[in-house]
Amino acid sequence: MDIKLLAIVFATVFVAELGDKTQLATLLYAADASHSKLTVFLGSSAALVLTSALGVAAGAFVAEYVSRQLLGWVAGVGFIAVGAWTLLQAVQAGGAGGGGS
Repeated sequence: MDIKLLAIVFATVFVAELGDKTQLATLLYAADASHSKLTVFLGSSAALVLTSALGVAAGAFVAEYVSRQLLGWVAGVGFIAVGAWTLLQAVQAGGAGGGGS
């Protein structure tokens, strides 16, 4: 096992998951006093493990047919597009009276 790769993947996914919709949904379920915290933790953990397994399988499949360089470009452009869309949404919300004045 490559410990360096393990640490890089862990850190990347950990930071990416902080404050995302998945974590917020889990937080909301756990905040409900009638829900078992263990059940919420197990359900959330199982979902993350399954989505990670799907990501690994999809990555392995796509890598059979698409070059790593092209995948890097597509991922980079995708991240830039999502960032630009997020900024655009924030600007539009601010321009629509969201400035608090």
